[in-house]
Amino acid sequence: MNALFDTHAHLDQLTNVEAALDGARKVGVTGVVAVGTDMVSNEKTLRIAERWPGFVHPAFGLHPSHLGNYDGVCIASELKFIQDNLMAACAVGEVGLDYHKRTLAQVSKETQQKVFSEVLALAAAAQRPVLVHSRYAWADALNLVRESGVANAVFHWFTGFSSVLRGIMDAGYYISATPATEYHEEHRRVVRSVRLEQLLLETDAPVWYGRTEKYQSYPADVLRSLRAVAELRAENEDKVARITTRAARCVLGCTMSQTLEEVS
Repeated sequence: MNALFDTHAHLDQLTNVEAALDGARKVGVTGVVAVGTDMVSNEKTLRIAERWPGFVHPAFGLHPSHLGNYDGVCIASELKFIQDNLMAACAVGEVGLDYHKRTLAQVSKETQQKVFSEVLALAAAAQRPVLVHSRYAWADALNLVRESGVANAVFHWFTGFSSVLRGIMDAGYYISATPATEYHEEHRRVVRSVRLEQLLLETDAPVWYGRTEKYQSYPADVLRSLRAVAELRAENEDKVARITTRAARCVLGCTMSQTLEEVS
């Protein structure tokens, strides 16, 4: 089995990070991008990455669902933390837009777009890729990313319109496949359609997955993402692992113990 890379996990939300990472290593995971969602989460993520250098790669973010809890001063403080620590990060994330009715009841589209634009400006200035949350806001999220000048973006767990997917592909951005590829029809449609060279793997741990039988995910479950992608696309698992891991390391700029040549 070739090396695997979990490009999106909330390690700060796990109760036993060490056990989760040991489990990931046992199935061939050689890198995990640990994403943050606010300042507390970002700080925890940074500490975790410092404990596992070269294996855990931090990304600092401000999730749109949190914005309803903040005033302008708090938002400015959150953004300053991201700006001050970006040199220690492999990416900016998790950030983006969320137009689900529960989120919109707390924070307007306009506020979300303003904050997302500000975060994108920080990412562009620091030349960092962006890990994009875009639930029900697919076209607006893509437009803002394109306008920002950010060179690389990963649209995480994408389930949006085919027209937006084409725009993502044409812009040279990436899509990440979660274990929901096993059963979620809209996500499966996306994973089936995207160029393999623009596909990454992730878990979004500790999210719960499954339709009939539910399970809580861990970074080791990126193996489920791999197998679901390979089966759906009728591709060899080793090929999918090799190409998605190489793409992850390229777009995220992660320095691993293995070089790209070793997994090519």
